[in-house]
Amino acid sequence: MQESRFKNYLLLHLIVFIWGFTAILGALITIDAIPLVWYRMLLAVIFIFIYFLLKKKKFKIDKKTVVKFFLTGVIIALHWIFFFKAIKVSNVSVALVTMSTGAFFTSLIEPVFFNRRIKFVEIVLGLLVIAGLYVIFNFESQYKLGIIYALIASFLGALFAVLNGLFIKKHSADTISFYQLLFGVVFITIYLLFSNGFSVEFFQVPTMDWLYLLLLSSVCTAYAFIASVKVMKYLSPYTVMLTINLEPIYAIILALLIFGDEEQMSPTFYLGAFIVLFVVLLNGIIKNSVSLKEKFKQKLSRKK
Repeated sequence: MQESRFKNYLLLHLIVFIWGFTAILGALITIDAIPLVWYRMLLAVIFIFIYFLLKKKKFKIDKKTVVKFFLTGVIIALHWIFFFKAIKVSNVSVALVTMSTGAFFTSLIEPVFFNRRIKFVEIVLGLLVIAGLYVIFNFESQYKLGIIYALIASFLGALFAVLNGLFIKKHSADTISFYQLLFGVVFITIYLLFSNGFSVEFFQVPTMDWLYLLLLSSVCTAYAFIASVKVMKYLSPYTVMLTINLEPIYAIILALLIFGDEEQMSPTFYLGAFIVLFVVLLNGIIKNSVSLKEKFKQKLSRKK
């Protein structure tokens, strides 16, 4: 069991690296956030549908599950829309550092669904994350809108992770992923129909955008989405969200290598980012030490 947890933890880090590259693709793709997410989810659904046919998997789910998957499909669609909006109006570094608030939001949401108490240390560390964001927000005023969009995306992502932590107990990762992505597409399609969003320009996608979208929807969405839900069988939503907070480190390094001066920020930004990422690391160390102490106590009690 411990070996399985370790393998899934390593897999989770690979997924987080892929998600870090997702932010890079979001910056490279020239179309706006809403059509970007629509194409991303639609192509990912097609890839998973083909996978289902090849594996001869069943598509059938009950009516109650349809409602649950529809709601979470809407949540993940909105999460991605606000995430890419944050990148479009600011940059990769600002959006992803702000997304590190996910662990704080999860520490507030998870106890409601998993019937556990809110831990004082999680609240304290969450407040420290907010302090780091305040430093960035106060001195990088030109990125305020991007920070706000990223905060909304972070909350929705935390809610989504917690709900999927419940769903994975009853459903397979690929089934969950297929229907949530499908309903996300349905939701955005309805919005575009009512807002007259479909136009000739909507379907005029540059060739390079198509290449980026194919990579984004296959590796960064279809594969990573299924794999991320699957690891929840072995890891708690809080652990998943905490590891996801390492995404900025991978993405900022990639962004600096790819975009250069566009991603260069002021020293104050890096101070705030350091506070946020240090707290994330400290949180992981504290949780790991608590887990080890509990296991040690259990071993002692068994020997007695």
